[in-house]
Amino acid sequence: MTLRQLAFKNVVRNKRTYAAYFLSSAFSVMVFFINALLIYHPDIRRGLSSELAVQAFVLAECMVFLFSFLFVLYSVRSFLTSRKKEFGILLMHGMTLAQLGKVIFLENMIIGLSATLTGTAAGALFAKLFFLASARALEISSLPFYLSWQPLMLTLFAFVFLFLLISAYTSRIVRIEKLIDLFQAAAKNKTKPEGSKALALLSLILLGTGYTLAAGSDTKSIYIRVIPVVIITMVGTYLFYSHFSVILLQWIKRNRKLSLRRTHLIMFSGLSSRMKEHAKLFFMVTMVSTVSFCSLGVFASINVVTELFLEDYPAAVGYVSKEGNSSEDAHLTRITSELKARNIPYKEDQIQIKYAAIHPDEDSKVFSFELPLISFSDYKQVVQLAGYEWSEESPDYNEAYVLISSQNDKSKIRLKERKEYTLLEPEVTIRETGYTKHVIIPDNLLADFDDSFEALVIHDELFARIDSPVRVDEYTGFYVEHFEQTAFLADALVDHGRTRYDAGKTYAMSVSGTLFILRESMYRILLFIAMLLAAIFFIAAGSFLYFRLYADLDYDRRQYLTLMKMGLTPREFRSSVTGQLAFLFFVPTVVAVIHSIFAFIALQSLFYLSIASKMGVVLLCFVLAQVLYFFFIRFHYLRNLKKSL
Repeated sequence: MTLRQLAFKNVVRNKRTYAAYFLSSAFSVMVFFINALLIYHPDIRRGLSSELAVQAFVLAECMVFLFSFLFVLYSVRSFLTSRKKEFGILLMHGMTLAQLGKVIFLENMIIGLSATLTGTAAGALFAKLFFLASARALEISSLPFYLSWQPLMLTLFAFVFLFLLISAYTSRIVRIEKLIDLFQAAAKNKTKPEGSKALALLSLILLGTGYTLAAGSDTKSIYIRVIPVVIITMVGTYLFYSHFSVILLQWIKRNRKLSLRRTHLIMFSGLSSRMKEHAKLFFMVTMVSTVSFCSLGVFASINVVTELFLEDYPAAVGYVSKEGNSSEDAHLTRITSELKARNIPYKEDQIQIKYAAIHPDEDSKVFSFELPLISFSDYKQVVQLAGYEWSEESPDYNEAYVLISSQNDKSKIRLKERKEYTLLEPEVTIRETGYTKHVIIPDNLLADFDDSFEALVIHDELFARIDSPVRVDEYTGFYVEHFEQTAFLADALVDHGRTRYDAGKTYAMSVSGTLFILRESMYRILLFIAMLLAAIFFIAAGSFLYFRLYADLDYDRRQYLTLMKMGLTPREFRSSVTGQLAFLFFVPTVVAVIHSIFAFIALQSLFYLSIASKMGVVLLCFVLAQVLYFFFIRFHYLRNLKKSL
């Protein structure tokens, strides 16, 4: 028998062990290939967010490849560890280390090339389905089937290179080990597990600290805490599996009331050694699952932000003319002409924004000493024209309301200190006493005077007394019933629906119809990619557990065969196996769900509306999928165990 034949027979003989690894690799190749098809598809550039779409798909391509590399590397190392005794027998019968390395290399390449070809073929088969979903996300009417040599060659080159690199690396692992180590590898893994009480306690402290910091985050501290919290939680999670879980299971074994009930003693005796032995595996599955939950949950929840869109853009078209703008009349005429040409009924309103000079005050920490001011009457007039319910009282003469520029600004209110400003003309000190309930001028259409806010609403009498402001801008709003009809209106005046105040032009402008479509397209693209990546992570996490279980199948067979000879009934056998499998499958999922819940609590500080419902749906879907996966694995694992009993 040649080395090539031996490698092929080894792969066929171990097909049950390699099945999950092969399918996960093939699925990653398929997603990579479909992403490549989308990147090179000529019609993708017809979408409204073509540039963003291509960038997002390229980023997803890089993430799929990086994750595939780590997944294959870890998987191959696990398989080699479980087959060390087999390698020792081959070496003892005269095979050289160089020949063994070549066999391992050929085995990996057979599986890798098979997965690459299968994944590419599956990608071509299901490409049309993904094209339909992509066209919907990109607001393209249809995305015809497209197959060219670039995505095909990119996929083949990337994964052939990946498997070549990992095969060459892994074929050298066995060469550096002694023969006696290969034979004792299996025995070493079955030593009595021990955990450190100090490290177990440290794991709880770290996880508690991470959760506390995450739950206590606000809009400012979340950016500072995110990296420390991730590191603390990761270290705590690893110590939780490698020490706390081992100590907990050993305590349960010593507790006669718990361990002597039905088959608990059999189940927990095997679990403590597996938790210690596979701590890295559980840690990896937990982290991968957490990333899956969070990435999909975040992008699913971003849709919540669109619910605020109508409140953030009361006018379908907003136009701010800076003082001295000679093109104001021409621009407004153009806007009204296009509205009429589209037969869109509209209401028009115009208000003044006075920029008043204030006394310099280092303690106020304002961006500018020109304070943008709007009269309370103008504010009320716009609110009523926009159709909002009116319920606000006028501020007193020396008081002011901070004008919010987005409903999401309300999440920052509790952190903002209320300030005082002293106007130069008339010399009056006004103080902030509250915030407006509504947005009347969209974000970025005024110059910032504070970190997050753009103007103050003051008493009408004080507004009238400001006779010599630094400058006066005029805001014109066009109100329509269905703002989506304004999509791409006055495109020559705006860049992707908006011209910011700081864009260096004599005006600022926003078209809500264009902004809404672009934003929706962006969210759909990100959600679509997040779903693909989450699917890869989820399948990989399940695969880690699957091939780890099958690597220990022979040991489990011998163990249960002995127990059944001692009187273990078939029902008790199924109960014990199911208990162990459920523990191994759901503990990482439960820990990942807890991690995700605290991550979502931290993310909630960035949103004004609750994202709990979206997050809950995502977590529930993942848990249901995990339950289905568990019953699938349980069915096949029990069937294979029973074959030799």
